[in-house]
Amino acid sequence: MSQDGAHGRYAGQALAGGRYQLRDLLGEGGMASVHLAYDAVLDRQVAIKTLHTELGREQAFRERFRREAQAVAKLTHTNIVSVFDTGEDELQGLATPYIVMEYIEGRPLGSVLEEDVRQYGAMPADRALKITADVLAALEISHEMGLVHRDIKPGNVMMTKRGVVKVMDFGIARAMQSGVTSMTQTGMVVGTPQYLSPEQALGRGVDARSDLYSVGIMLFQLVTGRLPFDADSPLAIAYAHVQEEPVAPSSINRSLPPAVDALVARALKKNPNERFPSAESMRDECMRVAASLQAAAPSIVPNAGPVQSGSGVGSAVFPPVGQAPQTPSGPVQTPYQPGAYGAPTPAPSYGYPQQGGYQTPPPVGYGPQAAATPPPYTISPQPGPQSTGAGPGSGKSNKPVIIGSVAVSLVAVIALVVALVLNNGGNDDKTGGGGASASSSSSQAVGYRGPDPTRRIDKSKCTDPLESSQDADKIVLPDFRYKDINSVKACFQAAHWEWSIKHEDENTWGKDTVVDQFPSAGTDVDPKGMGKIELSVSTGDPS
Repeated sequence: MSQDGAHGRYAGQALAGGRYQLRDLLGEGGMASVHLAYDAVLDRQVAIKTLHTELGREQAFRERFRREAQAVAKLTHTNIVSVFDTGEDELQGLATPYIVMEYIEGRPLGSVLEEDVRQYGAMPADRALKITADVLAALEISHEMGLVHRDIKPGNVMMTKRGVVKVMDFGIARAMQSGVTSMTQTGMVVGTPQYLSPEQALGRGVDARSDLYSVGIMLFQLVTGRLPFDADSPLAIAYAHVQEEPVAPSSINRSLPPAVDALVARALKKNPNERFPSAESMRDECMRVAASLQAAAPSIVPNAGPVQSGSGVGSAVFPPVGQAPQTPSGPVQTPYQPGAYGAPTPAPSYGYPQQGGYQTPPPVGYGPQAAATPPPYTISPQPGPQSTGAGPGSGKSNKPVIIGSVAVSLVAVIALVVALVLNNGGNDDKTGGGGASASSSSSQAVGYRGPDPTRRIDKSKCTDPLESSQDADKIVLPDFRYKDINSVKACFQAAHWEWSIKHEDENTWGKDTVVDQFPSAGTDVDPKGMGKIELSVSTGDPS
């Protein structure tokens, strides 16, 4: 029995003792299928994602999948597709893990982009920035709970009929890369090659900043209608993420101001330490730039920048070295049908993979995965004859890719040409009190980053802070990180709070930026007896 045929015949069957009745197939991809379903207990429509049988065979994976689904179910936010239930049941004689999700009437972001590309050449920048900000709002919540998405792309972002952004499939990639399945027993990373961060491509551990890189790729794509890195093979794309610098979006879309170029450039830094340190900070910058924009239609330069193939990525399952690669059979793609999400005819996919004129490649197994978050490092691109631009007609397919030994070999080669240098930031322990700040003389060495006084905190955060939900006499300490120290001091002075400062040599945010605080943000404190708030402030100097 073929995989496609098995999942196509799930419609009409039931899960959880008959509670969930599977109806129309909404989408299908390399890891899962999604059906419209009816919840007989609560009398509502839901979407149910069922994992493919080769995954469901392994008890260890099913257990990991269940734990991840439970964690994701705790995420509650307007911009996150809610998870209602999870479990496993027998379908056609095979144990099948499933997730019950919020049913979204809408379409994938990729289909929205495809429509804008047809009409304007790219998505208008103000709209793209606001959508990106909503995606970052969802990631802010997940990152606070320690959940890194690992597969942010247009195919995993839905737009409702009312234009609300909904991010989905939190935890799926994490469960897939857990190392407990036969698909990941060599320690592969699951993701989509066009959106992989350099550390994912290198097989290093990932943290929240990896998601921000993927968001940067997606924003580049929205405002230009093209991907910054694309090529005939996933290996070549991964090499580009590690070694090559993306072009400025304005070189493709002339209507974009320098602020958009700067935002995207920062998100796409090879070194995670040089990216935005949090989804919140990147979201703030997106909103600031969006507010400063003057409405202008995209102005696309013909044949400028990287050329997107539009067919996805060439696919192959790479066996151990010495054996011939095999081409997997993938699901048949159906064109997007206008109308309500979940119409009787196959509608836009629920992310596996996205369907419609614009194709988002499905997830891919990629390289060895480390268990822990990587230490700070710098990737220094090396010159060399590489090119990842794929011209029109470069035959590619839109199927899952599992890369084993070949990816490991590539990582070994890349490791020889990539310099991984530990950045051990120094601290200046000088402190000031009661509003007095110790000044640091910054030697403007190579890599020095100057101050950015635009990142300000509103005084009301100090004068009218949130009350503690646990103790009426306490307040919730605001987050002063990544804000200009002068605005933070003004906030403190307005509330008559005291502080002390130590300077830290780092150039991620630039001189006079608060990079850490004690007590930490969100701590319940007594405003009458909390003492001095300790702030770490950047010198802008990496030395």
